[in-house]
Amino acid sequence: MKQHEIGAFILRIFVGIAFFIHGLAKWQGGIENTAKFFETIGLPGILAYVVAFIETAGGIALVLGIGTRIVSVLLAIIMIGAIFKVKLSAGFFGNGQMAGYELDLALLVISIYLALNGNSFLAIDERISRIKSHSNRRTAEHELS
Repeated sequence: MKQHEIGAFILRIFVGIAFFIHGLAKWQGGIENTAKFFETIGLPGILAYVVAFIETAGGIALVLGIGTRIVSVLLAIIMIGAIFKVKLSAGFFGNGQMAGYELDLALLVISIYLALNGNSFLAIDERISRIKSHSNRRTAEHELS
């Protein structure tokens, strides 16, 4: 059990940092440029803002261990979109003009794993849950006495 949690923790931190950096790059590179790119591939430009926000805030949330399962589902959806809308035509390793979808697929698989299994090791969610549980127990004990 402990090894499983440590392994999931490592995946959670890696994916969190990777998405945070990708989201930050969208903001720093000019989110308007990303919005225009989205439009060229047939997606609404506003979706670029949503994706950049989810990647940036979601990355931070994963590193901190906040809402791991929900955030991972959102990131998996983004990766499915990236693979099928942008990267699939370049192939697994890329085509010389664009990177392939190997990294996107790895991030998708890890996100799915975290969505299915979660991770409580060194997670803020776990700390909050323990505090609530302890508080509820104390309230119940107080009511019984």
